[in-house]
Amino acid sequence: MGETISSFLLGIGLSAAVGFRIFVPMLVVSLASMAGAIQLSPGFQWMGTPVAALVFAVATLVELLGFLVPWVSNALDSIATPAATVAGVIMMAAVLTDMDPLLRWALAIIAGGGVALTVQGATVVTRAVAAGSTGGVANPVVAVLEAIGALVVTITTIVIPAIMGILILIVVLMLLRIVVPKFRELRARKADGKT
Repeated sequence: MGETISSFLLGIGLSAAVGFRIFVPMLVVSLASMAGAIQLSPGFQWMGTPVAALVFAVATLVELLGFLVPWVSNALDSIATPAATVAGVIMMAAVLTDMDPLLRWALAIIAGGGVALTVQGATVVTRAVAAGSTGGVANPVVAVLEAIGALVVTITTIVIPAIMGILILIVVLMLLRIVVPKFRELRARKADGKT
């Protein structure tokens, strides 16, 4: 039971990390798996191979450089949210070991995808505010900070999954307590404007 909870918290942390950058956490997980620092679920051992690490390294480089170029960054932003959600599902499923596949996938979709989507949504808002208030000048700085955030969250989660998993759950719940009422308020304003 303790290992299941630990792998769930590891999955939460890694899912949050892909909300910042998709391929940085995947590369780190691949390297950590090859080093024996983490165990991958059945069907996900491919992530811990040298070929996967190479593919993730190239994808990481393309992703990081792409977010530094304004028009490429805008194009990446349009696909980042669904891609981060899928990556969150994959990261959660990849580390949930010793679990019934139905339960693994249910947790991966709900928790992994949900956490990645929440973090990705927060980064979208942050980038939009930064772009709007600085005319886009701060976008490369925000992109670098997001990449650093993805790296720090991934490494810290692998080293201390219980603490990071709990911390991320708390932050996600706080974000949802802020974001959900704001969306309801906006929806109410739109409804009032139409009547």
